[in-house]
Amino acid sequence: MSTKKKNQPSARQSTAIKKRATLVTTVAMKKESTAAPSPKGWQSLIISIKSRRQALLARRPHRSFHLTRRRDYHRSLDIPGYWPLTGEVSRLLWSRKGTFLLLTLIYALLTALLVGIASQSTFTSLANSLQQTSTQMIYGGFGQFGNATLLFLAAIGGSLSSQSGSASTSIYAILMALLVWLTVVWLLRQQLAGNTVRLRDGLYNAGAPILPTFLIVLVMVVQLLPVGLAAIGYSSANSSGLLSGGVEAMLFWFAAGLLVLLSLFWLTSSFFALIIVTIPGMYPFVALRRAGDLVTGRRVRILLRLLWAALMIAIVWAIVFIPFILLDTWLNDIWSWFASVPLIPLLLLVMSSLTLVWLSAYIYGLYRKVVDDVSQPA
Repeated sequence: MSTKKKNQPSARQSTAIKKRATLVTTVAMKKESTAAPSPKGWQSLIISIKSRRQALLARRPHRSFHLTRRRDYHRSLDIPGYWPLTGEVSRLLWSRKGTFLLLTLIYALLTALLVGIASQSTFTSLANSLQQTSTQMIYGGFGQFGNATLLFLAAIGGSLSSQSGSASTSIYAILMALLVWLTVVWLLRQQLAGNTVRLRDGLYNAGAPILPTFLIVLVMVVQLLPVGLAAIGYSSANSSGLLSGGVEAMLFWFAAGLLVLLSLFWLTSSFFALIIVTIPGMYPFVALRRAGDLVTGRRVRILLRLLWAALMIAIVWAIVFIPFILLDTWLNDIWSWFASVPLIPLLLLVMSSLTLVWLSAYIYGLYRKVVDDVSQPA
């Protein structure tokens, strides 16, 4: 009994404890009442904008239109050169050649059924017109080679496209190209992760981020507006004779070059955003922001490799198309009925499908090489 009495506080101690608790509660309530009110309305918007700006400046130290020392903007990019990267991507596709060739075949068949192929009659009439013109101006093999080159430029320029095109076929073409892009990215991601998958798995599972991917494509269309303005300016300047020479022509080409560079500057990160948005749970504008952070300090080197891919595609197309056009012209001279065989339109369809698959793999391979470099932004 004596021990319990010793451990229990006295009445005076209990009163002091209650007074201290009341005093602490009162002081806390006064501090809470005198604290600054939480921002509301436009104040919270300004605070959010400032915090976003500070986060952007922390992620991207380089300032546009400000001189930066080389030691401050240098950022490593440990990736293979132009030829080694091209060979590595080609070998990666060749290791699963059955899967990717089947994907190319499916894409080509769907394109032929839903969109259509190039017009054989347009190609025949254009070839006949060029042959008559070259007969009057140039003789020999050089004239035939020049005609084949002009027909090749017409084919890649879209002059042989089907005349029955509509808005619905354009939508089909865009959706199928996006599905092929997503399938190639999904298959390569699983392949590099060591998983064994089939084309059926890619076709069934890769289409989930189709809407975010389409939104990024719309952003890329907006980013191409400077190129469109340059094209409109070129048409107007050419019709008015402004490009005949002099200072006016020089100023126009300088302004047009700046507009094209601006679009390329934006598109460099958007290509990577098309891959980042395929990550589960990723939002399109978050993907655009992360892609911009990824290419900061590396944009020129990445852009040069993308331009290298475009150059390789143009060279391969020229090597394949020009001999086939010469062969088609020779067979038409021997057999008149062969003019109705759509050899060049079918070749254009196959080459377009192969190019889309290879370019998707190339951009994904370049993205993986950049991601593996964990250097800080510059």
